[in-house]
Amino acid sequence: MESTADDLAYDVFSRACPSRGTLEHVTGRWGSLTLGALYEGGCRFNELRRRVDGVSEKMLSQTLHALERDGLVHREAQPTNPPRVDYELTPLGREVAERLLALIRFVEGRMDDVLAARARYDTAAGARGGR
Repeated sequence: MESTADDLAYDVFSRACPSRGTLEHVTGRWGSLTLGALYEGGCRFNELRRRVDGVSEKMLSQTLHALERDGLVHREAQPTNPPRVDYELTPLGREVAERLLALIRFVEGRMDDVLAARARYDTAAGARGGR
């Protein structure tokens, strides 16, 4: 049975709801790409940084910290020299990543339609003199 908004204890549309912050962490560019990359398997920081092309070291570190705090990513530091830190999804993180990857695959599969819509929009905007 599907839950309705009235059945839920949290309401992401409410400014003060803590679910809003988690939604931001999950659906932001770096959060969603990080979760998607970790779905393929756990990895070290630099491996993850290479996989999530374009993310800065600082932004990936902040993203991983937020996802770890939300219980979506597990960080394990190995007591080696040099230190080794591995990241992997928690069970909750895997569940979230599965849903994100479905959306990502859908968007990738419809990019021809999106690009055509952009071209139509840009042509019409050019005819109107832009915005």
